[in-house]
Amino acid sequence: MDPPAHAVVVSIDEKSQIQALDRTQPGLPLKPGKCGTMTHDYKRNRTTTLFASLNILDGTVIGRCMGQHRHQEFIRFLNAVERAVPAGKVVHAILDNYETHKHPNVVKWLAEHPRWTFHFTPTSASWLNAAEGFFSAITRRKIRRGVFKSVADLEDAINRHIKAHNKTSEPFQWTATAPAIFAKLAKINEPSE
Repeated sequence: MDPPAHAVVVSIDEKSQIQALDRTQPGLPLKPGKCGTMTHDYKRNRTTTLFASLNILDGTVIGRCMGQHRHQEFIRFLNAVERAVPAGKVVHAILDNYETHKHPNVVKWLAEHPRWTFHFTPTSASWLNAAEGFFSAITRRKIRRGVFKSVADLEDAINRHIKAHNKTSEPFQWTATAPAIFAKLAKINEPSE
């Protein structure tokens, strides 16, 4: 909420098991008076995992698709983000409590990169991670209704979406105030009669 001056704050997360689905027929678009259509049958062409780092200040995304979702791939992704962040800047990364983010090799990587600080969101509060909003948008706009003959086609579509997103990116703005959020949480947690 209040990072040090000149720090880079990134929201990092993974969207795993994105399926490259090849539909038997192309879907028909939404038209006046007609719903969009999508066939119920498809061929599965394996999956990919999207690792993403969303810059909180400007909304740009660094993304990498990888075949697996382990600590080794996570460290490779952290190295890509490390190369992209200008020298001399400290990096504050917001992550969820996924075990991969706390693996001993990741902890070792963090110790070897002293400009980095990890901040973990509370359990069951992944919605606090701004990268989740990006994943929601890419799912709605590019993945859900897409037709992908291979994982390479899927990854190409994801990379094109990230490139287009970065051309017009804007920082995410919370529309609710912290007191309003806390009041709503208090109301939810009130004992029922």
